[in-house]
Amino acid sequence: MEVTKAVILAAGRGKRLAPLTDCTPKPLLPVAGRPLLEHILIGLRDAGLREFLCVIGHLGQQIQARFSDGRALGIRMEYCWQRDVHGTGAALRLGRAFAREGPVLMSFGDILTDYAHYRNLLSEYRRAPCAALMGINQMDDVSAGAAVLRRGDRVIGIVEKPRPGQIASNWNQAGVTIFGPEIWPVLEHLPISPRGEYEITAAISMLLDEGQEVRAVEFRGFWSDVGTPDALAAADRAWSVLPSETPAQPS
Repeated sequence: MEVTKAVILAAGRGKRLAPLTDCTPKPLLPVAGRPLLEHILIGLRDAGLREFLCVIGHLGQQIQARFSDGRALGIRMEYCWQRDVHGTGAALRLGRAFAREGPVLMSFGDILTDYAHYRNLLSEYRRAPCAALMGINQMDDVSAGAAVLRRGDRVIGIVEKPRPGQIASNWNQAGVTIFGPEIWPVLEHLPISPRGEYEITAAISMLLDEGQEVRAVEFRGFWSDVGTPDALAAADRAWSVLPSETPAQPS
């Protein structure tokens, strides 16, 4: 089953990066001289994807103005507004018509990762499709993300923002996942979380509860959620010196 489309979740305010994000949406903050989102689009384009839906919210008109229809990057870009920000699950649900209920690669719009991770994820899904194929990365403390429990490459559980020491795992949901068609009906029945959001992690838990196959692919190279000023500065330094197998084209 071939994945040809990607949904990028880029509606958040980026509160931890304020005041940088007061007037600039987080996906447009510069990393190594280019907007963060541009790096994501280039990496996914070079992995073979050409059709993108960007779910926008806070200052989203700036993202539309920057990338337009995507032609300058050799892709096709569409947009969907998440007017009421109620979580990542609600954002992905907006991509159902775009995906035509087929498989789709989802990436958070603030995840900067080695381009090889995209290729590995797509290759593994092509080899053996499943309900969800998650990128996972190691972290010393997963309490700020989502802890992933697994046996081999099979995911057996996921916990959103666990308390420090609550979960015996240092594997984190990396924010890049391929979802099979099984995800779309699940997203329509997501419960609201204690945080008042409809969350991707809850959707993955529901897939597991249904007995669906969820697998993980380890991201062993560079990864950053670019969530704080320090992380932004570190990503800028690292990305400026990383060798590029597929150089970004001028836009």
